[in-house]
This record gives sequence, structure tokens and C-alpha cells, in this order.
Amino acid sequence: MRDFRWPPPPDGGPRTYGPGPSAPRTGRPALPEPATELVTTPHGVRLERLVSGSGDPATVFAHGFATGISATRPLGSAVTGRKVFFQFRGHGRSDPPTGPITYADLARDLRAIADLSGATRAVGASLGAGALCQLLAESPERFERVVFFLPAVLDEPRTTAARDRLAALVDAVQSGDVSAVADAVSAEIPPAVRNTPAGWAYLRQRIDQLMRDGLAPELAGLAGQAAVADRAALSAVPARALVIGSIGDDLHPAVVAERLAAALPSAELHIYDRPGILWTERADLRDRISAFLND
Repeated sequence: MRDFRWPPPPDGGPRTYGPGPSAPRTGRPALPEPATELVTTPHGVRLERLVSGSGDPATVFAHGFATGISATRPLGSAVTGRKVFFQFRGHGRSDPPTGPITYADLARDLRAIADLSGATRAVGASLGAGALCQLLAESPERFERVVFFLPAVLDEPRTTAARDRLAALVDAVQSGDVSAVADAVSAEIPPAVRNTPAGWAYLRQRIDQLMRDGLAPELAGLAGQAAVADRAALSAVPARALVIGSIGDDLHPAVVAERLAAALPSAELHIYDRPGILWTERADLRDRISAFLND
């Protein structure tokens, strides 16, 4: 039997228990993270930003809960023009919240980065998709094209199980207990990948990032909020939209993607038939997003 445990074996690869090959194996080293900058927004919050590529159009990428720039960069790997990645307040080097945080606050962060960068297109992943919904509910004509990747919430809060899982991650990071963080993060990895070199490499990278940057405790409150008060507000959005969901993803129910696509007047919906898209469908996902935005 193969067992997924923390800390990892000293040889750097997964430890095999019982019969079977046990030679040391290591995952491919992660590429060094590019240098980012802190930009001061009109609403006074400093946000961490990374700009890559050149020319127009510009696309802004909004990340998910407890992730960041590194998680959204793969979504833009084949997108043309300037690509603007950033960290919401409470994540990475961005300023921490000064009190309770809402999707309206996240939408303000997203709007500021988009305005400062002249972005006409936006990609929102999970939490970032919720922030993008809130921004569009306020300003329907802000973007020409938008992509929603694994939207987690629309006009209803997350499920109790999802709230508990996100709260456990924030609590683990706040505690400084590496083993607890590893337990929480391991749920992000598909079972078939967890005890592989790629799984261990991902786990190490996520733990390093979370233990280095931390998570603002106020973020836990987002798990109990809806992104918009009424999805009907999105009926005024003229932008072309691509909504991507997945069957079997507990944190990102496919029904949320379906409801979002139905609420947007010009939306294309694609639902993958299994979770763990970034592990199992990365090339197709990259091509799908780039084909939509580059058209």
C-alpha cells in the first residue's frame, strides 16, 4: 500500500510501503518565481502585481482563494498581449485587510489593477471569478471578453462542507503547523497524483508559499458570502464570456458554472467530466482559454 504522509521522505520523493519499487524519485523542480512589484491603488491598498508579455490587448488574471499569481499564470501561457497577474489583499505581499472583507472589496482590487493596466479582458479563477461577477454587476460594460474558470459561488454562499474546508486551511496557516497545512493542501491534489513526484513537488511549493506569505484570517469570512446579491444583474453584461466548470469538484460545483453561463447573455459553457482540471486537462484548458481570448 502506498501512503501519503507528511513530512516527506528525506530522498525527496514519495515513500513506498510494502512490496513494490522503492528507488528514490523526485519531482521536477519548480521554476523560480519572477520578480513582482507592489502598486498603490486609488483606494489606498497596495497590491502585488506581475506584468508579462507586451502590446495590446491586456488581460487581467484574478486568482482563487489562498492561491495567487503562480496559480493563474498557467491559464495565460498562450494568451497574446500583455498579461497582468496580481494578488488580492490578504494574499502574498499585498496589504492585509483592515477589517472584514467582502466580494465588493475584491472587486475593487480587481477593478484597480485592470484600470491601472488598461485591461480590456479578464480571467477570474474560483474566488477571482466571484470578484469578477461582482465587478460586472456594478459595471456591466467594463470588459470586452471575460473568462470564468471554476466559479465557486454566485448568488448563494458555499456549502457548509466547502466553508469548513477553507476555514481549516486558514486556521492551519495561522497556526504555523506545517503538518496541518500539508493535510489541508493535500485535498487539492487528485488522489491518483498525491503520492507521485508531481504531487510532492506541488505540495512543497504550496506549503512554502503559504508559510512564507501567510493568509489573512479575515479571508475565512469570504467562505460564507455570495459573490452577487442577484445573478439577474449579470443580464446587462454585453461582453463575450467563457465559463468553465467541472463535474465532481466539491469546492466548485458544476451547477454554479451552469447558472453563471445562463445569467450571462453571451456566454459559452464548457464542463469537464472530472475534477482536477489543471492536472488532467492542462493543455486543453490552455488552448481553450487562449483560443477564446485570442480570436
